[in-house]
Amino acid sequence: MKRNSLFILCCIAYFATSFKTSFAQLLSNKNATKETVTLFKNLNELSKKYVLFGHQDDLAYGVNWKYQDKRSDIKDIVNDYPAVYGWDIGRIEHGSLENIDNVPFSKIKEYIQDGYKRGAVITLSWHFDNPLTGGSSWDTTQNTIASILPGGAKHELYKTWLDKAAAFMQSLKGEKNEAIPILFRPFHEASGDWFWWGKKTTTAQQFKEAWKFTINYLRNDKQLNQLIMVYNVNDFANEEEFLAHYPGDDLVDVLSFDKYQFDNQTKQDFISTTRKQLTLLTELAKNKNKLAAFAETGFEAVPDKHWWTETLWPAIKDFQISYVLVWRNAGYMPSMKKMHYYAPYKGQKSEKDFLKFYQNEKIMFEKKLGLKNIYHN
Repeated sequence: MKRNSLFILCCIAYFATSFKTSFAQLLSNKNATKETVTLFKNLNELSKKYVLFGHQDDLAYGVNWKYQDKRSDIKDIVNDYPAVYGWDIGRIEHGSLENIDNVPFSKIKEYIQDGYKRGAVITLSWHFDNPLTGGSSWDTTQNTIASILPGGAKHELYKTWLDKAAAFMQSLKGEKNEAIPILFRPFHEASGDWFWWGKKTTTAQQFKEAWKFTINYLRNDKQLNQLIMVYNVNDFANEEEFLAHYPGDDLVDVLSFDKYQFDNQTKQDFISTTRKQLTLLTELAKNKNKLAAFAETGFEAVPDKHWWTETLWPAIKDFQISYVLVWRNAGYMPSMKKMHYYAPYKGQKSEKDFLKFYQNEKIMFEKKLGLKNIYHN
């Protein structure tokens, strides 16, 4: 009887170890670099206890400042940096020296390398221009996405765009010349109708074909094996809507969505609808052995002084999501004639509440994350 019990315990230990290993190998790219595989595994483990906090463009600028060494609106308040840095590579397709938010790509590269060195996570989005018309991402001319597919009028042009994006991502290296792992989120907010790749101007099948071509080109032709692929939608009502543009488990590693609170929405409505969507998201991620993420959120100008602890935290606290990221702190936008920021800055009305949010033991910023050595076993 004792021998049988020992055998059973050994079997349980073996299968538990195998499950951990198999999860680490469930990255959609079987040739992923060891740092990328390790990051994916560690993000999964961390999501069981913590939510990483992220901020777009955090190191480049904030409200009323720009390009001040080692500065961050977040750090000004909590003496710590975000655990996740979001950047956008829009305009890389034209060989521009600056991205869509006028941040030099040379600085973005420096910020990415600095964040990686400190043990933070890097995610990239891409607001690329309309390849069919030359308009912006928001130019929803019909059949644009069809034009970039193999055989399409702009397919060859699109490949040159991918070449430029790949060259930038290939340049992102650590101190040992290792490729820095990137959570790459192309064609984001796919369920929306405001981008040229959105549901207003493309069929679900065309979107899937564009995603498949893009990812396979970056993997196979450009040998980018450091990418963790993030599938992203906007607000969604049900599982069917979330998966409408889903390209397949072999091309996706993270399931995510974007959702903002607006002035015409009550606190309770934002919390309840976000929790409903997170319930669907995390269940799908669990079933597919993918990570889950709240890829973009926030309340512009944070008018609620308790937003962090009384709205955001109640919305996310019961779910295994790898990270939550708030959008950028652009400050006053002349084109919009208003303040445009999503994280607090020194003196902003939600500053004290954000400090309280920071002190939540289940929310992780860079200092705590850096101790986890997430890129190494």
